[in-house]
Amino acid sequence: MKKILVSTALLAGVLSYAGGFRVSLQGVKQLAMAHTSAHAEDASVAFFNPAGMSFIPSKLSIAIGGFAAGNKVTFQNLNTLQSTETDNPIGTPLYGAITYKPLEKLSVGFSFSTPFGSTIKYPYDWEGKEMVQKLELKSFYFQPMISYKFNDWFAFGASYIYARGQVNWDKAVTQFSGNLNIKDEKASGSGYGFGFYFRPDPKLDVSIAYRSPVDMKAKNGKATFDISPAVYSQLGLNAQGQDSFTAMLPLVEEYTIGLTYKITPKWLISADFNYHGWERYSKLTLDFANAPVGNQADPTILVAPKNFKNTKTFRLGTQYAFTNMIYGRLGAYYDESPYSDDNFIPETPSYNTYVVTGGVGFKLKKFGVDIAGGYAMPQARDVKNDYLQFYGQSTATAFYVGLGLSYNPF
Repeated sequence: MKKILVSTALLAGVLSYAGGFRVSLQGVKQLAMAHTSAHAEDASVAFFNPAGMSFIPSKLSIAIGGFAAGNKVTFQNLNTLQSTETDNPIGTPLYGAITYKPLEKLSVGFSFSTPFGSTIKYPYDWEGKEMVQKLELKSFYFQPMISYKFNDWFAFGASYIYARGQVNWDKAVTQFSGNLNIKDEKASGSGYGFGFYFRPDPKLDVSIAYRSPVDMKAKNGKATFDISPAVYSQLGLNAQGQDSFTAMLPLVEEYTIGLTYKITPKWLISADFNYHGWERYSKLTLDFANAPVGNQADPTILVAPKNFKNTKTFRLGTQYAFTNMIYGRLGAYYDESPYSDDNFIPETPSYNTYVVTGGVGFKLKKFGVDIAGGYAMPQARDVKNDYLQFYGQSTATAFYVGLGLSYNPF
């Protein structure tokens, strides 16, 4: 009983912390065109491909932006026909970037973004309360970068990634008439990225980029049980009802190929292909200080199989210049889920999803203002998770709106 209780709880928290899915909200202009990447007009290109900095027309460029992201998940038990809806708060992903050319062929820059993170909140008495009641995720990527332009049509760039993250997760512990909170606020990891940016013709931009995996190290996570103190010693907890754990939490690698083609001086189209290495989630290993959650040979070490698979995303966007100051944008993309129905988890629900996007942009001399929105249409899932004994049907809806500002003074 103890083993099932603790392992299920902590596995859920760690999977959620690791991301489970990639949040594509790192550029407002990019989102309006299906979050495509081959756009080197301002510093927002830095997150997508550091080599793109070399083709920004301004010597100094600054871009900042933020989003409001809302979603709702519905789970229905097909035996009882009872439905449960989440009451998730609005998420607020942010990004910022600055680039500068100290030399004609050399560019340096810095990018800040939040590519993983969300909050999901179920009713505290719902049927899956032993898996999750509320889960808050935050991640922050800090990327210094450099790019060198070898000639008029080719540049190479590279970046260092430093990542910080937080998780705060609640679940019920009905066996002991209480609740469990899992928290870690200091997980960190590092990685790298690099890319090639080509402009073989004034009408064509080609972007090829790679972002490495990031192994987030949780060195002092805390699991706090709000239960009867009489059970503390049975679970190996301290006087405050806590146990600590360490874990290596992988964030996945990403490959991107993008292109933008100017059909006319006013009209361009963009397309991207993304490949995500979710197979890194074949298993997760958690090392506890005292809690007996593992096997007899290693009672404090839990190894949990997960069976995630690599995924692909297909994106298509377009922009039309109504005037030299006003731009209209549209896009659509399809994003695959990293797991099958029999691996579905309510802590980080994921779906095969179609998304439509749109927005407008305004250029006011040195300043740019971009507005974008997106509506996601996740495909319903038949939940068949034998490991968690979780069955039914899950559906979801989601939307995004964003505001971005850019400044290119010279």
